Amino acid sequence: MAIQSQYELSTQKEGQPIAVWAVFFASIIAFMGLGLVDPILPAISQQLHATPSQVTLLFTSYNAVMAVAMLITGAISSRIGIKMTLLCGVVVIAIFSAAGGLSNNIWAIVGFRGGWGLGNALFVATALTAIVTLSKGGTGKAVVLYEAAVGLGISVGPLLGGELGAITWRGPFLGVAALMVLGFILLATLMPGHRKLNAGKPASERKSTSLLDPFRALKHRPIVVFGIAACLYNFGFFTLLAYAPFVMGLDAHGLGYVFIGWGVLLAVTSVFTAPKLQQRFGTITSMCLMLFLFAVLLISMGIWTNTQWWLIVAVILAGALLGNNNTLITTAVMNAAPIERSTASAAYSFLRFLGGAVAPFLAGKLAEWYSPHVPFIVGGCFVLISVIFVLSNRQHVSHVDTVEAGH
Repeated sequence: MAIQSQYELSTQKEGQPIAVWAVFFASIIAFMGLGLVDPILPAISQQLHATPSQVTLLFTSYNAVMAVAMLITGAISSRIGIKMTLLCGVVVIAIFSAAGGLSNNIWAIVGFRGGWGLGNALFVATALTAIVTLSKGGTGKAVVLYEAAVGLGISVGPLLGGELGAITWRGPFLGVAALMVLGFILLATLMPGHRKLNAGKPASERKSTSLLDPFRALKHRPIVVFGIAACLYNFGFFTLLAYAPFVMGLDAHGLGYVFIGWGVLLAVTSVFTAPKLQQRFGTITSMCLMLFLFAVLLISMGIWTNTQWWLIVAVILAGALLGNNNTLITTAVMNAAPIERSTASAAYSFLRFLGGAVAPFLAGKLAEWYSPHVPFIVGGCFVLISVIFVLSNRQHVSHVDTVEAGH
């Protein structure tokens, strides 16, 4: 009864249920994990005598497991409930991040990052569904709130990761584990249980989700279009995230400061700029513009890879383009097809993270095979292809602007 009273009081006075804010703050902590690790990639390479391509496997294993796990998140959450799925995700992240921090072998860390990806899949897909389902004001506002949590987590993470990483590369891994304990407490105490969350749903929406539902969702052309576009876009995103730290020539502190600038712009634009672009130009046009500019930025990094100041400026500027695009494409997916949002998110995320799995390792190998310039140019070309792909399928996805306008 106490949780129910808090829930209702928050809904009336604060504008959003307290459950939304519990998931919001836990999401910030969860997404700190991505940025926390970034400043220590060169240190891991040096201290564990690993090549850059081996270290980038930390992102490959993470994204590969996450992509596959996304297919089962709906089936799990529909059976054990949103709250329990979130808590399980947080526990898995804490266990595997701590195990990674206590390891002394690059291959063990790569494996533990895969387990971390499983936990993140359970948390991320369910957190987005929870915020969209529980929040007031329509899908667009819910996605902005979710992307704000993503941006805040990513922006604060590198600073904390740089500080902890300057002490030891193990610090950020153990820091994530500690933060996940805090996230567990927030969700366990502030979020209502399964019965409360399902109280307003009709019986038809309470049925368990099948493991085949995400695959069935792929028959909807808009889900496939946005999923493939995000897969191609992630080649650029994770080239920037996983490979850029190796060529900027900065220590853990310096990388932390660069990526906090990147994260702050990502957070600000995802909340404030993306909705304005969407209202003025529409979701699809705005998305393609952001992707095109990101592609140009990556190619410029490939041309001037030896110019340190430009790499630093380009990484920070990329945050603004990525923040806008993340909100735009997530909103589009939530409005893309007449199916449950959790199922749409699972199918889309499966395709999306396949690109995130291949890109980091490919970037490291391209640098070893050819030169440090090539990964950025190839990443930029993949992003350009995503623009062409969306525009060539515009007739199948243009309805998302109409759906959003109706909220």
